[in-house]
Amino acid sequence: MNLSQHYDQLYIASSKLILEGNYKLDNQITNPSDTRFGITLLIRPSEAIKAAIHTLINDLAAIEPLQYFYPSSDIHITVMSIISCYEGFTLNKIKIEDYIEIITKTLIDLDSITIKFKGITASPSAIMLQGFPTDDSLNNFRNKLRENFKKSNLEQSIDSRYTISTAHSTIMRFQEKLQNPTELVKILEKYRTYDFGEFEVRNLELVYNDWYQREENTIHLADFIL
Repeated sequence: MNLSQHYDQLYIASSKLILEGNYKLDNQITNPSDTRFGITLLIRPSEAIKAAIHTLINDLAAIEPLQYFYPSSDIHITVMSIISCYEGFTLNKIKIEDYIEIITKTLIDLDSITIKFKGITASPSAIMLQGFPTDDSLNNFRNKLRENFKKSNLEQSIDSRYTISTAHSTIMRFQEKLQNPTELVKILEKYRTYDFGEFEVRNLELVYNDWYQREENTIHLADFIL
């Protein structure tokens, strides 16, 4: 996949929908009865990257204060949704040691991963940072994870919603009607090609998480040092 082209196409289509008022609201963010949980292997950006992201979030919040913004603690890149969030999933349904074993085995051949955050894109319901791996290490690792999990008998739903191939990071979700869609798109244009920085991934995290990766609902399961 050509990531630049993919992000561009997504932005062009979604910014048009935003301006036309055809964006989508997420009505589950404030739902206390939301029981969608899953297991995710993820990457956390460096503190320097998070500081750069914070400037963007401040600009967005000044225009659209009623929307949902990811706090620094929750910003992440999904390596793989091993069990995609679904209602009623709990940790007592699986043996987490088996999942750790497969990930550890897959990590043996992993080269270092470096990710560059440059520019923003959008979906009909969210704003995302554009992440670009600097080589094929992340994709190769994902493919080996797919292969190893599909060989196992463990519960998993890898690629059930979509085949993950990007390295984006969601920073804002639409939860209320937009107050200033035109001004919002102006902010997006300002950051469309902004260089947020580059970082080398030091470790991967395996977590039990809700749909939004909120820290208060996350259980840390394992660290994998690279």
